[in-house]
Order: sequence, then structure tokens, then C-alpha cells
Amino acid sequence: MIEIIAMSVEDAKKIEYCGANRIELVCALTEGGLTPSFGLLENVIKNVSIPVNVMIRHHNKNFSCSEYDLRIMKNDIQIVKELGANGVVLGSLDNNRINENDLNILLEDSKGLEITFHRAFDETNVKESLEILKKYDITNILTSGGKGKIENNLENLEELVKLSDNINILVGGGLNLENILHIKETTRASDFHFGTAVRFDKNPFKEIDEKELKKLVNMIS
Repeated sequence: MIEIIAMSVEDAKKIEYCGANRIELVCALTEGGLTPSFGLLENVIKNVSIPVNVMIRHHNKNFSCSEYDLRIMKNDIQIVKELGANGVVLGSLDNNRINENDLNILLEDSKGLEITFHRAFDETNVKESLEILKKYDITNILTSGGKGKIENNLENLEELVKLSDNINILVGGGLNLENILHIKETTRASDFHFGTAVRFDKNPFKEIDEKELKKLVNMIS
């Protein structure tokens, strides 16, 4: 599984054309990804046939949620579901621990959708958090194996893959064409997430480089 971040309809069409399997739709990639406009989501879904998962995160202050944050996120999930998205990407922490109360509230409106717990996961004790998330209908965990560079977290990632049971470990956050084969072989992971690595000059403000993305797809497939 190769998931690529899109921020426009043009991105989404390139991702599908180049052979990737799934889109994560966001805005504000430089802020770690925020909830895109619903007009953008609607047009992306109309123009591609591969699954589209949508970021549910409306600010980049931290990974904790106020009462109002949760209301907004619940509303966003309902709209995203009505527009035909495949899934949502979400998360909430309390003092660097999974906030299970918030998670329960958000999952109430997420039935029928794939659920990815985003990289807030890496701010926690990842092995402890994996055991917590196993209790819920979580489809994927997006992770670089913890804090710091992904290359320094390969033992964690390998163990997360072994212990994940019914949850897909979606490896991302620092992947590129130079390290992906080593990371794939070392961790035995099968699901990978890329953002700036497939854009020209690895620049979040530039377009997707179709040549690099096709090369990546061929490398992993």
C-alpha cells in the first residue's frame, strides 16, 4: 500500500495516474496537514477512483482537543462521510497519552470509514499506545516509530509491525526514495506514506514530480 499526500485535484490525479494506492487529502502541508475544504474534497472524489482519506485537524497548536475542537471535528467527519470519502485521519492526546475519551467521541460518527490515527501517535509511548488503539476500530496508525528521525526508530517500527494484529502500521514521516528499500526490508512493513519526498526539490510548495513518484511505485511494488 502506497499512500501519497495530495493538496489539490491535480495532485490527486497525478497520484492515481502514477499507480499509488490511496490519497491522504490535506491542506497546509507545512503545518503537518490540516482539514482541506469540502469543495476540494468533493472535486477530488469526482476525479479519481482510488480511495481518499481526509485529515480531520483544524489547527496545528497541539494534539489536544477542546470541547469546541471536538464539535468541529465531529461536524467535519459527518460532512466528509456524506461526500464519499474512504476514511478520516485523526487523533487526540492528553499529556502525550492517547485521549480515549476524545477518541470515543470522534469514532461515534466514523462508522463505515477507515480510521487512521495520525502522527500524534509518535509523541506518545508508542508500544503502550498501540495496545490502547487495538481496543478500537482503528484501521491504520501513521508512524515513524516515535520521536526523532525515522532511521533511528527502525527497531520500534519492526516491533510495532509484529505486534499490530488487526491494525495496519502505515510507515511515514521521513521516507524518501533513498531510504525506503532499507526501511521496508528492515521493518517488514507493507504500508507506506509519502509527502514532500515526491514533490520537486522535496519542497512542500512545489508540484508532485510524476517521474519520481512512478519510480517510487516501481521500487516498492
